[in-house]
Amino acid sequence: MLKLRLSMGGTKKRPVYKIVVADSKFPRDGRFIEKLGFFNPLLPKEKKERIGLQTDRIKYWLSQGAQPTTRVARLLGEHELVPMPAKGNNPMKAIPKKDRKKEDKEEAPKAEEKKADAPKEAPKAEEKK
Repeated sequence: MLKLRLSMGGTKKRPVYKIVVADSKFPRDGRFIEKLGFFNPLLPKEKKERIGLQTDRIKYWLSQGAQPTTRVARLLGEHELVPMPAKGNNPMKAIPKKDRKKEDKEEAPKAEEKKADAPKEAPKAEEKK
């Protein structure tokens, strides 16, 4: 299956991405069929040098059945080449991973305690009568 995706380049802590069409089985930074543009995330969003696209070639590959990844679909949506994908909802994204695990573990025992406490109280009340 053909994908329009980002291939990473640049140096350490200075990423620059190529927008390429590649088979989904190929490695991310490996072999690709054609380079279709570039993306520099370090530049401000207002600068036109941030994203460069070959629109005619992108339209050609989309007509051939190539599927853009989520990130590339957003970039293409900004340039109105494809419809903008729906925004995702991840409410846990703002919480650091180490804290996410703690919250999950804390919630599970609390729920178990409540379940365990409820049956214990009911038989005691019956025994007292």
